Order: sequence, then structure tokens, then C-alpha cells
Amino acid sequence: MRPEAVAAVSEVNAVAFGNPSGAHRWARAARRLLDDARDVVAEAVGARPSEVVFTSGGTEADNLAIRGVAGATGLRPLCTAVEHHAVIRPVEASGGALVAVAPDGTVDLDALRAELANGPAGVVSVMLANNETGTLNDLAVVAETIAETSPGTVLHTDAVAAAAWLDLPARCAPASLVTVSGHKVGGPKGIGALVVRDGTPFEATLLGGGQEHERRSGTQNVAGAVGFAAALRATVSEREATVARVETMRQRLVRAAREAVPGLVVVSPDEPDRRTAGTVLFGVPGVAREALVFMLDRAGVGASWGSSCASGATEPSHVLAAVGIDRAVAEGALRISLGWCSTDAEVDHFIAVLPGVIADLRREVA
Repeated sequence: MRPEAVAAVSEVNAVAFGNPSGAHRWARAARRLLDDARDVVAEAVGARPSEVVFTSGGTEADNLAIRGVAGATGLRPLCTAVEHHAVIRPVEASGGALVAVAPDGTVDLDALRAELANGPAGVVSVMLANNETGTLNDLAVVAETIAETSPGTVLHTDAVAAAAWLDLPARCAPASLVTVSGHKVGGPKGIGALVVRDGTPFEATLLGGGQEHERRSGTQNVAGAVGFAAALRATVSEREATVARVETMRQRLVRAAREAVPGLVVVSPDEPDRRTAGTVLFGVPGVAREALVFMLDRAGVGASWGSSCASGATEPSHVLAAVGIDRAVAEGALRISLGWCSTDAEVDHFIAVLPGVIADLRREVA
């Protein structure tokens, strides 16, 4: 967590204990903090404060987007085959379909047109940045394709993996619904938001006290929202410098890994304008990804083989399968993430231990 977020959460937990839905002075104080946080999130995402719905995180926001539109329209949802499972599973549960992606991991526009021509859809979900590879989609082109093929269908984007790296007001402007999450920008876990732009067909899925303008009932997590806002504010103000610094580290890391590890495949795009700066996905033939992650952990490196949420999965990444990566390469998938707090010393350590770990694992297999 960013220090600004830690301080904000600690202060709110200590002094703003009121329920923001109440009427007494302590409730009103909590409500002011919540409203201020909403203003910050709205500005960072490019929305009106009234369009921001606080949630328990990215997963809830994604579910809310898919189920909220499906419930309001009665129409099936669609999403790409490389979305986070927080999108894929509610799409499938709502009778929707997955849209193929091109070999570079971006949505296949011809496949999208064909699927929309098969029958009406209430919402299409296309992530701005992939959480495993960092690959970017051009939402303006996607929105134009949807408008030409299926007028009235709305666009949702999961921008969780993009928020730390990209100008969301510019990139997400074509989307009617936008998901963001606190922990991806150095905020606390357990807090996120869904932007529901005015005029978007939407039905609440959590019913109760009618909080968040009747779109998501439940007592709001004031401390989480304030910490999220503090992290977003710092992220936006430092983004240009952070992206430049992290991109330099990333390029050095990738170059060294390619030189040191025979057969290593870099799945993430090389071009900086086609991906986020902080995510790189390797494929390492000849090793098992579980053993690779375990050995790196013993060497002091925290890594995963795809989505952190699915690091216990037995099958290779659905993202790598969707883009046609050879299974032998996918079996050795390794995702490395850099962030605002990453250091050159950490990159040096990774570069130093990776070749030996892989060599040991390959000898064991041989």
C-alpha cells in the first residue's frame, strides 16, 4: 500500500466510525469523507461523482456490471475469451458467450461482429489492459464496432490492471461501465468501484438499504474508499514519472531474462504502446510453472503463473490458451509484476536468481 493510503485508512478508522447512511453528526462526518473520496475516484476515472458505485473490489464490480445490465435488459452478455474470471463466469452464468481474440491478445473485431449478429446482447465486456500479459485494447474501436453492429448494446471495461498506468478518462471514455480496484493502485484490498454512466440500463443485484443510489446496498466501507482515493490521487499525480521509471526496469529485466534463459518466450508485447509498463508474462519451456514459482519464492521473488486469483489452478492460463500459445510454453508460464514501489535492487535480484532456478528445474526434468 502507498503510505498515503495507509495513513488515510488509519485516520478514518480512528475518528470516523459513523455509518454514512445515518443522520447524526458522526454519520454526517463519515458521509463527507465518503463523498470526498467519490469525487476523487470520479475525477481519476473520468466520470461524474453520481456515477461512481463503491464495491468490495474488482470482482464485485465486474459481476455487478454484467448482471446489472443483463437483469435490466433481459439480454445476454458477451466478453472476450481473455477476460478475468470475474467477468467470464458471470457472463457464462447469464447465458452469454465468449468472443475470440486475435493472436496478439486483443479482441477479434470480426468475431465480435459475428457474435453480435447472432443475436442481441445487453453488454459487451472488453478489458482495457489484460491482467496477465498487459496487452491493451483500443476501446474506441471496440465501441465503434458495437455501435455499427448492435446499436443499444453497452460496453463495459475492466480497467483494474490499467489504472496504475494509463489515463483512464481518455481511454475509458467510450465505455458505459468501468471497473477499478483499490489494491492495484496501492490502496487497500476489499474496495473497488464500478462506474455506471447516466442512461446505462442497470438493475441492482444486492438489495437492502438502497445505498449507492439504489445500485449497491450495504453499509459503505468508508475507510477503504478514503484509502482508495488517497492511492488514486498519488497514482495520477506520479503516473508519468512512475511509468517511465518502471518501463526502464522492465526493459532491463526482459533483456536480461532473454539473454540468460535459453528458449524463454516473452508473451507480453514488446512495444510499450501496446501494453502496460508493469506486467510481463514469460513462457519457460521445460519447467513446471508450480515448481518455478515455488523455487523463486524460496529465492525471495514473489511471482505467479497467471492471474493471482487463479494461482492454485491445475490447468495453464486460459489467456495463453486463447491466444494460441503452445502448451509446452504455457506449462512454464511466469508472470512478473512491477509497480510504484519496485526498485532496481529487486530487478537485480530477480535477474541474478532466475537462470539458476530454471537450470536446476531443467536438470531435474532431464
